[in-house]
Amino acid sequence: MIRDVAVLVTDGVAPFELGVVCEAFGIDRSDDGVPVARFAVCAPRPGGVRTTAGFDLDVPYGFDRAADADLVVVPAIVGGSADPRAVTDVLVAAVDRGAQVLSLCVGAFALGDAGLLDGRRCTTHWRYADELAARFPRALVDPDVLYVADGPVVTSAGTAAGIDACLHLIRASYGAQAAAAVARRMVVPPHRDGGQAQYIQTPVRDCDAETLAPVLEWVVAHLSEDLSVARLAARASLSERTFARRFRAETGATPHQWVTDQRLLLAEQLLEATEIPVEQVARESGFGTAAGLRHHFAQARGTTPHQYRRTFRGALAG
Repeated sequence: MIRDVAVLVTDGVAPFELGVVCEAFGIDRSDDGVPVARFAVCAPRPGGVRTTAGFDLDVPYGFDRAADADLVVVPAIVGGSADPRAVTDVLVAAVDRGAQVLSLCVGAFALGDAGLLDGRRCTTHWRYADELAARFPRALVDPDVLYVADGPVVTSAGTAAGIDACLHLIRASYGAQAAAAVARRMVVPPHRDGGQAQYIQTPVRDCDAETLAPVLEWVVAHLSEDLSVARLAARASLSERTFARRFRAETGATPHQWVTDQRLLLAEQLLEATEIPVEQVARESGFGTAAGLRHHFAQARGTTPHQYRRTFRGALAG
């Protein structure tokens, strides 16, 4: 459970990425049923910090404030920290005591300097993925994803992908309903499918096709039904091959991956918000049987539906 969040900033911090963390964890959303964490922005020493946008922040806390945090965050710091050893010491100490660490965009380089990416999957903005891999050859850099959670270390891709990583941590700590509430207030989807490969610059091809948005909206409203590629392609009036290719181009995922993710989100919501049996949750979310739901929960969430319900429904009730 994330009860205390500390964000590390130094000169060169990018204000957007810092703002993402402040928006996700630094606002009291208890009216929406979201647990409130202690939150602090910390500098090597209390005082002024210069942002990349040319204005200064007045930071009241030093890095010692991060000593008890459950989550320590490094937003994008352009040009590297002026006091890198201080940053790495805080990050290493956080992991050593069992806390989580999160980097946004090029903040991943600070995690690499701390040795926390060695042997772990990680990511950063696609423009800097090759540099990250070259500087830290023991890191398993994946340039195609929006974020990666590997043990206590979470890394996100460029800019807005930090929102996805924060919502993942909120979902993992507080449950799907809390993540949905925060996403609704931020006016973003609670879960984006695909990866940052969608955003890498590629030549623009001529395409006169309609968007698949109407099909995706229909899918979300009919998750308990047969959602085979053949049926979805027919609904889109496309061949199966063309539909599958266009689906990946527009969502960054295969139809099967996208549908499975939507079903898991619905199952989480039903487990948290209702007391209906797991077998009924499986049917309503499209997994058919409790065994099918357990299989997908184990693969995607590392837990069982029953344990998920005990964790998050109990937490909400308390």
